[in-house]
Amino acid sequence: MSNTTERLKVEEYDDLVRDTKSLAVINTNLSAYNKAKERADAAQRERDELRNATREINNIKCEMHEIKDLLTQLVNKEN
Repeated sequence: MSNTTERLKVEEYDDLVRDTKSLAVINTNLSAYNKAKERADAAQRERDELRNATREINNIKCEMHEIKDLLTQLVNKEN
């Protein structure tokens, strides 16, 4: 049994080949792969930025709640 993998061209698709061992279809267009990878990375960065902004907002809300509680305590002491 041979360990070499043969790839066959997929009809009507210039950038696709089929791995005869795993039967996977592989896109051989490196430029398209790199563009897709860049889009995925950019989308991940956007999700990370949104997640960080949400955390920051939640921290500010907690701090505002603490300030409100302290002000309420201060006003109640004066009465």
